Amino acid sequence: MKGVILAGGLGTRLYPLTKITNKHLLPVYDRPMIYYPIQTLVNAGIEDIMVVTGGKKSGDFLSLLGNGKDFGLKHLNYTYQEGEGGIAEALGLAEHWAQGEPVAVVLGDNLIENNIVKAVADFRAAGKGAKIMLKEVADPERFGVAYMDGDRVEKIIEKPKNPESNLAVIGIYMYDGRVWDIIKTLKPSDRGELEITDVNNWYIQDGTMTAEVLQGWWTDAGTFDSLLSASKLVAQTGANKLD
Repeated sequence: MKGVILAGGLGTRLYPLTKITNKHLLPVYDRPMIYYPIQTLVNAGIEDIMVVTGGKKSGDFLSLLGNGKDFGLKHLNYTYQEGEGGIAEALGLAEHWAQGEPVAVVLGDNLIENNIVKAVADFRAAGKGAKIMLKEVADPERFGVAYMDGDRVEKIIEKPKNPESNLAVIGIYMYDGRVWDIIKTLKPSDRGELEITDVNNWYIQDGTMTAEVLQGWWTDAGTFDSLLSASKLVAQTGANKLD
């Protein structure tokens, strides 16, 4: 199983901090933001990793991360996303490298307190389909929201105005090798992007989507408030715990 970290985009919500650097290189407490999703994958036993970068400062990822020695890795792979074509488009850039293997995908601004070891093991054991990670939130209207029928994911609605569920789909996804063909069938949304929610809903219709509620805290770090909150959470409780 391979890992993909999506760290492209222009980070306009964090302007002017992102005027001279990529959002994912900003500090979250004592480490650059990009360190946290890499550690999430490494903790889950995934060591073949690609970082999808973007923007004018993409070369800084190589200067910072090199071949991943700080994480015990022998090699890191990189590719470049032009513009902001959406999460699914960014993931599609990893197709040739993945060579049909299943992938775990983490958005570059997502931080978690604990780990996804069990979720990755369960997904590998299933051998087919997809898995999303969910988290109960106070403001589900900001996210893709999962509607459940028992343990089954019934549907996902992107940023619903009146959500009837508080289970947000966070930026950690797992897909089998069919994901590359699915991405090729997508059409841009009203935002002009290829939406990862459309990928997830394909697996729901296929009957092969599973979900797991993440234990411990989770946050993104894509706004000023969430960037500050992420730094406080890491300082107070740590991140990427294995226990």
